[in-house]
Amino acid sequence: MISLGCPKNLVDSEVMLGELRSRGYEVVTTVDEADTVIVNTCGFIDEAKEESVDAILEIASRKASGGGEGPRRLLVAGCMVNRYGEELAREIPEIDGFVGLDDLRRVGDLVSIGGGPPPPAPSHAVFDHTAPRLLTTRGYGYLKVAEGCNNPCTFCAIPVWRGRFRSRTVESLVQEARALEEQGVGEIDLIAQDTTRYAEDLGLGRHGLVRLVEALLAETSVRWIRFLYAYPTTLDRDLLRLMGSEERFVSYLDIPLQHSHPEILRRMQRGGSGRQYLELLERARREVPDIFLRSSFIVGFPGETDEHFADLLEFVREARFDHLGGFVFSPQPGTPAEELDGQPPESVARRRYRRLLAEQKPIARERRQRLVGRTMEVLVEGSCDETEHLLQGRHQGMAPDIDGRILINDGTAPPATFAEVEITAAYADDLVGRIVGPRGIPGVEPALAIGG
Repeated sequence: MISLGCPKNLVDSEVMLGELRSRGYEVVTTVDEADTVIVNTCGFIDEAKEESVDAILEIASRKASGGGEGPRRLLVAGCMVNRYGEELAREIPEIDGFVGLDDLRRVGDLVSIGGGPPPPAPSHAVFDHTAPRLLTTRGYGYLKVAEGCNNPCTFCAIPVWRGRFRSRTVESLVQEARALEEQGVGEIDLIAQDTTRYAEDLGLGRHGLVRLVEALLAETSVRWIRFLYAYPTTLDRDLLRLMGSEERFVSYLDIPLQHSHPEILRRMQRGGSGRQYLELLERARREVPDIFLRSSFIVGFPGETDEHFADLLEFVREARFDHLGGFVFSPQPGTPAEELDGQPPESVARRRYRRLLAEQKPIARERRQRLVGRTMEVLVEGSCDETEHLLQGRHQGMAPDIDGRILINDGTAPPATFAEVEITAAYADDLVGRIVGPRGIPGVEPALAIGG
């Protein structure tokens, strides 16, 4: 299984792997060992589509090479299947079959027959806690609370292939959270395309996510509960109050704002303005004094002028996010933004993207620098990706994969362990620290004191 794209896609991959394992299939770790390779694709932006197509072509070339090694069958799953399945089948004949977004629970049957035809879009199914799942993360797990999206953002085609917003029940999510906890998960990350709208379709109004978090706090012992992707106009203030009062509901807010200038936001069909967003961020910091804030922005949207972009830079300087991401706009077929005029040249959009990240870099360094000398609870994830001589982990203000890491250069702790780490250095992307506790936990060896 080659899983690409967002955490929501990763959960789909884990469900497919769980289904395959329950049917007796062996999951292997290299392409050469595999009889069948499934590429789970992402189709959100052009770069993601290119990555998905490159992965498909790579497997196709290895499949075509023959010689007794490499996979015999190539199946393609994920968003691109529901969006571009017929085109993929026509352009890449080496693909043996497809697994649509509604076919996750049928993946065992599809593998046995070599895959199915390209499915129609959009998706309409939603799985529940009864789906077997093979966890692929270390110490944490994603809990997908809903499928689809109802937001009218002009740049996004996700509703076209993922369908209308549909929530899982609180009871189903609590049961899956308990199952994750039994597997040693210490952090649960709640995800959906618009997590703050969770359970609106179940009759819980704007308080659905609060009710879910309250249930998870009451009915599990998971150390950290986090939610990702807040929509600014549907963020329940009670959610911030709960975050400020419950230690296990981590002080972290990922709120993709996309832009600051009201003219561009109107073109995106997203409510609000930079001034309103700053007031929202101030309220979050007031309700949750130790909160860590993340946002992401699109540059080069149709109609964006130098003046609009300057407004965005000023907004970023005032907002002082702990973490920030950016995208260069790419028109998606079938979306209203594809028809908008005034799209800046790609060279201009790329230059603005680099300028946005450069503007954030000293802010990120300053936000991290204030942590030096503090001792923080850290989820140790295991050896560093680059070297086995360092451990890596995250404090509660760092979401998995997107917010950097803490490199631990002194002391040891097993993966999936919560350790006390003293922060000793800060950089724009990462922190450095040493384990100082807790003592008495199996496998945890604090760093030796200087001179000790």
